[in-house]
Formats: sequence, structure tokens, C-alpha cells
Amino acid sequence: MTLSVYYLILSFIIQTPSFEGEWVTIDDETGVEKSIIKLYIENDKLYGRIDKLLLPEDKGGLCSNCRGSEKNTPIEGLLILKGLSKENGSWTGGTILDPANGKEYDCTLTLNGKSELNVRGFIGFSFIGRTQKWKRLN
Repeated sequence: MTLSVYYLILSFIIQTPSFEGEWVTIDDETGVEKSIIKLYIENDKLYGRIDKLLLPEDKGGLCSNCRGSEKNTPIEGLLILKGLSKENGSWTGGTILDPANGKEYDCTLTLNGKSELNVRGFIGFSFIGRTQKWKRLN
């Protein structure tokens, strides 16, 4: 291989967007930025934690509708994305927790360019659910 082919491969690898990092959640009904989520990979699975609540009225809130060990725990620091596996350029097969109602949903994450993430929560079938768009925090 020539040197130019190596540079081409290297530039492709560098330009491949990553799911890991900080993302700003945006309410799909109001368009308001609500929180910062930290996505990270551990043991080949993708996880997401609420690092910061952005609205003053949400700060210090507890997950009163959650079940089990998450009940009445602070929403900041709460692990909401759990156990997603990489599949065909997306992450799927795990769950997302909605702290507002305490319910867990199946979840698929798909990048839309480098700075937008489609977060699809659903029950059973992907076509029965809703999608939020999160933006990458710079």
C-alpha cells in the first residue's frame, strides 16, 4: 500500500463519529434543553448517565417514580441508558429510563451526522415509540 492509502484510512478512522461523550437532551415537545448525558462504553456495552440537569426547577430532583434501588435517588448521576450493544452502526438491545415516569423502554441510538443523536425509546417494536434528538456538547 502507498502512503496516501494509509492517510486515507487514517482520516476515515479519525472522522468516524463516536457515540461516547457528552450530549444535551432536548425535550421533543417543547424544544427546551433539559440535561447533559455522559455516554460511555464499558465491557463493549454503551451506558449513559445524567451528569447535569439544566433547568433550575429540576435541580436537586429525585427519581420518585423509579422502582427498586433507583427509587428516590437523585436524578443527577442516575444511569438512564443501560447495556446497549453495537449493531450495524447503531447501539441497540438495551434500555432507557425516563425519570419523569420511572419507566424503562427498549432503546436504539443512531448518529445523525457528527453532532446529532437520534434516541428512540419503544416498547416491543421500534415503530411503536418516540424519538428524541440530542445534540453533542462541544
